[in-house]
Amino acid sequence: MGQPAQVPSRTPQLEPNSKNRTRLWLLIPLLCFISLSTLRLGLVGPLTQRSQPASTEPAFPDLPRHCTAIPPISSSVLEARRNTLAKRLHQLGAAAYIAEPSSSAAYYFNVSEAHWRLSERPLLFVVTPSVDGVSDEGDVTANVSLLTPKFEATRAKLLPLSPSAYIQWAEEEDPFAVLFDALHLPSNSTVYIDGNARFFVADGLQRALPRGQVQNAPPQVVEIRERKTPEEISILRCANEATLLAIRATHKRMHIGMHESDARELVAGALAAVGLERAGCLTLFGENAALPHGSGTNRVLKKEDFALFDCTGQLHGYWSDVTRTLALPESSIPDDHLAIWHHVHAAQSLARLATYPGALTNHPDIVARARLALDGYGPFFTHRLGHGIGLDVHESPYLRGVPVSQATLIQTGHTFSNEPGVYIEGKVGVRLEDCMVVEEGASYATFLTAGVGGAALSPWEP
Repeated sequence: MGQPAQVPSRTPQLEPNSKNRTRLWLLIPLLCFISLSTLRLGLVGPLTQRSQPASTEPAFPDLPRHCTAIPPISSSVLEARRNTLAKRLHQLGAAAYIAEPSSSAAYYFNVSEAHWRLSERPLLFVVTPSVDGVSDEGDVTANVSLLTPKFEATRAKLLPLSPSAYIQWAEEEDPFAVLFDALHLPSNSTVYIDGNARFFVADGLQRALPRGQVQNAPPQVVEIRERKTPEEISILRCANEATLLAIRATHKRMHIGMHESDARELVAGALAAVGLERAGCLTLFGENAALPHGSGTNRVLKKEDFALFDCTGQLHGYWSDVTRTLALPESSIPDDHLAIWHHVHAAQSLARLATYPGALTNHPDIVARARLALDGYGPFFTHRLGHGIGLDVHESPYLRGVPVSQATLIQTGHTFSNEPGVYIEGKVGVRLEDCMVVEEGASYATFLTAGVGGAALSPWEP
């Protein structure tokens, strides 16, 4: 048998002459550049591992999620709230209560702006009282209706709410007239709207009910949400404790020479680690803190500087609000600045003792202001003492030095911030803030942070 025929090669052979060798040397740098660029762009995998995998070590390993055992508000509590509202409407002779997506809608219906963004097309939640019986002595319960744009009806039915009726309005219709027609309200009815409702909604409702009255919900209705239940207090307490724990953990990691932005990023990590949502922190060093709501200048922390942290975060929709003005172990705070810190601390302590059932809401503010005035710092306490807190960071009632005729009574279930401050522009700012609750059987308010130590002990012990 003979050998197979030789097949000529299709690849031309380079002859080892000097000209080809020169071309090869010129190609080598180009090939190296292409290979490196390809690796950088990720077009091919690297031949060796270029870096270690990201660390899975938590940023704050000493900060476990503080509130995992605290449940959200249950559906039965939401139903009880609506029935309480219906009873109050019936007592006041009102035919309905109307709210847009808001914190009030979250309180009664578990729907906020996070579920439904406000637009020019109104989506309205309505409670009407239903009396079970032939007389006014019958049991009063809440009927819930939802007014929705017709083309949005399917999406509206996905909201975490099961109303008695979905009322749909078409683009060519007056939504407010459609609502009242569907509810069959008497033409001379009184209708309450939530204080957060927009003007065009209130105006449209009034035009659709010309013989009736459309007015903001009165204090008897507003106080239902103002006075917190044990379930709400439990959530608020844990949220404020968690916030304070995050500030303390941040304090331990700070150092002289860091920037405001570094501290802000650090405390944001701590707030996330402790399990709060939508958290943030106003972070101001030195004289920047003399502007109570300043934005900072990314100032470097100096030995003679206080650092002010004003932090908030959410737990099951409820807010925390805690402020600490603190110093580091290596700080050298001027004596007059330290004196201001202790004056503010004393004012905060006295204001808590002045917050009790039956006192007027201006009383704690007057007491704290008098204490700072006695020390010569009255003119530098430039804002109110406190605000209510719950589903809004700032909500009624407020602790401020208004005339007696404008003040209201402090009642059990009220929760307030207590935040006196001294602000001397160009020099120093000091604010201390703990939220507090007025509970049944207590002689005065207790701090919501008491479970983790409560108020600061010193600038070095926040």
